[in-house]
Amino acid sequence: DVTGLDKEFDYVVPDDLVDQVEVGSIVRVDLHGRRVGGWVTAILEATDVSDADLKPVAKVTGHGPAADVQELAWWAASRWVARRIRPFLVAAAPRRAVRSLPPRRQRSIAPQPSSPATTELLRSGGGVLRLAPRVDVLPAILSAVALGPTLVVVPLHADMNLIASRLRRTGATVAIVPDDWAAAAAGVDVVIGTRRAAWMPCEGLSAAVVLDEHDEALQDERTPTWHARDVIVERCRRAEVPFVLISPAPSLVAVEEYAGDHGVVHPPIERERRGWPTLEVVDRNGEEPWKRSLVTTPLIELLRSDQRVLCISNTTGRARVLACRSCMALTRCERCEAAVGLDDDGHLICRRCEEQRPPVCQRCGAGSFANLRPGVTRLREELEGAANRRVVAVTGADDDPPAASDVYVGTEAALHRVGAVDVVAFLEFDSEMLAPRFRASEQALALLVRASRLAPTVMVQTFEPNHEVIRAARTGDPGVVIDVERDRRRLLSLPPFGALAELSGTGLDDALDSLRSVVAADPDHAELVIGRIDERRALVRAPDWPSLNGALDRMERPAGGRLRVAIDPPRV
Repeated sequence: DVTGLDKEFDYVVPDDLVDQVEVGSIVRVDLHGRRVGGWVTAILEATDVSDADLKPVAKVTGHGPAADVQELAWWAASRWVARRIRPFLVAAAPRRAVRSLPPRRQRSIAPQPSSPATTELLRSGGGVLRLAPRVDVLPAILSAVALGPTLVVVPLHADMNLIASRLRRTGATVAIVPDDWAAAAAGVDVVIGTRRAAWMPCEGLSAAVVLDEHDEALQDERTPTWHARDVIVERCRRAEVPFVLISPAPSLVAVEEYAGDHGVVHPPIERERRGWPTLEVVDRNGEEPWKRSLVTTPLIELLRSDQRVLCISNTTGRARVLACRSCMALTRCERCEAAVGLDDDGHLICRRCEEQRPPVCQRCGAGSFANLRPGVTRLREELEGAANRRVVAVTGADDDPPAASDVYVGTEAALHRVGAVDVVAFLEFDSEMLAPRFRASEQALALLVRASRLAPTVMVQTFEPNHEVIRAARTGDPGVVIDVERDRRRLLSLPPFGALAELSGTGLDDALDSLRSVVAADPDHAELVIGRIDERRALVRAPDWPSLNGALDRMERPAGGRLRVAIDPPRV
């Protein structure tokens, strides 16, 4: 367990430790003059080196990733182009030393209520289940528990704790991992956790469930950028057990790769629609361009009612885009020419290069600006004036819980930090639907899903009222987005109809030169497309994952550089 080292070493097991060492054990060994932790990957009867020339295992720390999980780690290293399997073994290991396992607590019960549709889906080998955001997922989980020990992966800690509590009330034994690693390895009815649970032990694994398969939290932001959904599917394939991917709006990857021949299973459209909130669409196309404000008349009427309202805008600070009121010039950065905004302290700041300067127009010297895209700080003031009641700002940078109020405004982080409200209002939803990212539609629909769980009514202000995301939420049919996305991504050869990686960090130019040499030398990689996003990032696209991963694996990474390779990046 050493950063930057990924190699198997031979050690001799002392006689007094023979009964304690097994594949998966975590041990302490001497390495280059210091004692470090390690994982036992194999036990051999003999090696080409005599026992006298091998250093002994110094200590057995406790239980660790079993052989099947280690084999899964080697697969993941290939799938996400990881030069080392250490990150996966760290994810699979317990937080604290586990010297012994508790008694098994599995019960031969079939908790109720179960879901007939999920039961049938599991019987057919598993697949994708679409459930509306306001529909209870517990019956679907209990259908899996009826088969035996079940591994459940949840994107968020709050949802994990709530589901675990409800499962216990049905009589099922539950281990919340990684804290209950030992209980999960010994045997319980349900092993549940967030993304990392995909690597956790589950004695007698009989089925697996991934909740909110569409959620980006299931993918690790660090490299290797492994996805819990894909790890679970591969783990179930190797164990020959069924899996269910549950989501109100399944991703196109799940639909195309994991739905199977029977396709996505979902309730009748009429019944599914009842599980979505009431969607109020504010069409802003009738507004005059220079009189447009995010505080629209319908929003003011809502704010002045007695309802609890959460307003969402993903723009922080006071302003993100400004124009001089005298000469109408857009304010730009002196260094990189990017549009600059206004921070909370009243300075102009460039979000790209972080250059700061006083609030003065470069063209005419005036100091008065029109706020073309107000941030949360400015919006709080405008909303407070319009509502005539207190408004609390909530952003992801806040550590303390938000103060009690009937009106909140914040970034999408507020959807996770504010409790139930009457209405969630998206003030500038077009910036999400039309973002320059190939998954923008899926990510915008995911925001509506999250809002649906907080409020029975969702308001959307938009200039695109007929966009597929709006139509999908209004009709309660996420398939509308899937149909459009399928055609678009197939045309552009984007996942799941192609493979994509983002390269960034120091040594990028040298790495790209090496990759071009690999492509030029091997006809099998001729279809790779390499393009620069900017001076710090580049994209590599290939027809499939084996072609992409094979080329990236052969690419030379500069010595001493910190090159980041993100496979299937979620926000490009």
